[in-house]
Amino acid sequence: MPDKTYARRSARVLLVDARGRLLLLQSYHDGRRPRLGTFWMVPGGGVEDSEPVVAAAARELHEETGLLVAPALLGVPVATTGGYADLGWAKGMFRDDFYLHRVVDHQMSTDGWLAHERRHMVGHRWWTVDELARTTETVYPLELAALLTDLLAGRIPERPRPLPWHH
Repeated sequence: MPDKTYARRSARVLLVDARGRLLLLQSYHDGRRPRLGTFWMVPGGGVEDSEPVVAAAARELHEETGLLVAPALLGVPVATTGGYADLGWAKGMFRDDFYLHRVVDHQMSTDGWLAHERRHMVGHRWWTVDELARTTETVYPLELAALLTDLLAGRIPERPRPLPWHH
């Protein structure tokens, strides 16, 4: 369940295919002002009132990618990040929990995107670890290439790995 001490609690899924690539979604920093540029992020979003975080991760994965996964198959979070931000629409402490899910392959679907996602989302792409490590584009969460390197090598943390906050 979401913790009321957070302005926003989010659940996200590191979706990795059989070739070791990670699916990222590209979004405008501000959908009303595309000139401000874009960033890449892991699928996921806000946890609804009284919703378990893992259920939110599964729901958001389905909405944003079309992939239906039972929450129990996501297991426990492998990473977390959080901190203070003032995003205009929300101000205070934020927290994101990241789950790992592997698929053989997946054809991305935007059919479940909500209106605000359709305004802000630009596209999607499967990324290799090397591409993540070399890119000069903005990618959230920070230190994603190092985390993915460990996860692909089978180094699953006993507790969620803390990642730096990006605001």
